[in-house]
Amino acid sequence: MAEVVLHIYDVTNSGSEKTNNTILQINRFFKDGIGLGGIFHSALQIYGDDEWSYGYCEQGTGVFSCPSGKNPMYTYREKIVLGKTDCTIFMVNQILRELSREWSGHTYDLLAKNCNHFCDVLCDRLGVPKIPGWVNRFAHAGDTALEVAGNTAMRIKQAKTELVSASKVAYRFLSNVTSNVTNSANGSPQRPGSLNKPENGNLRLQGTWFKGILNTARPSTSRDIENKDEDANHAITNQQKQNHDSKVLLFQ
Repeated sequence: MAEVVLHIYDVTNSGSEKTNNTILQINRFFKDGIGLGGIFHSALQIYGDDEWSYGYCEQGTGVFSCPSGKNPMYTYREKIVLGKTDCTIFMVNQILRELSREWSGHTYDLLAKNCNHFCDVLCDRLGVPKIPGWVNRFAHAGDTALEVAGNTAMRIKQAKTELVSASKVAYRFLSNVTSNVTNSANGSPQRPGSLNKPENGNLRLQGTWFKGILNTARPSTSRDIENKDEDANHAITNQQKQNHDSKVLLFQ
């Protein structure tokens, strides 16, 4: 049996001292201050003095080793004993060879396939508890955010597609109705799929109705009704006056 030791580093390999200091401040606040998590690199030490981890490279495997706690790319933070493995050194070497083939360097992904994910898989193969959740919590949060964003974008795209399709169907329908009304009014022969003959007598009415829809006619207000009544009364008065004048002329 051998102890499985997790070595944790602050990720300070940005090449910018300002950025590195910012990451250190973030880790101090979110991990040391409130225990939430941070931006960390992790590696596992099993047999011997080396630790094993995973990182990006253009060709070959991304699995690599270095002296425990001595990775020059990061700032060492702490170590945690995860437990003891029943795997022999021979079995551990076999596991590492298999993972080296599976974890290519070019497939590295900061959120979905990073060093912390690799350590989780290695812990599972070794039969010990996985790394603490806070070590990789920021990556998990990033995965969730990307998934939500992806689903939202897909739903918006689908909704836009459905809206465009519905608009095309409505446009074709309205265009057919307008065309049928126009052709029938001009005495043109009906096309297949147009209005039936029994309905031809109502074409003018349907055309007027359709025109009203397109013009989005507003409902009559009380003022409109009053104006109509006044016009009607005025027309009646004029008619009565004309009748009276006619009678006067007849008696003359």
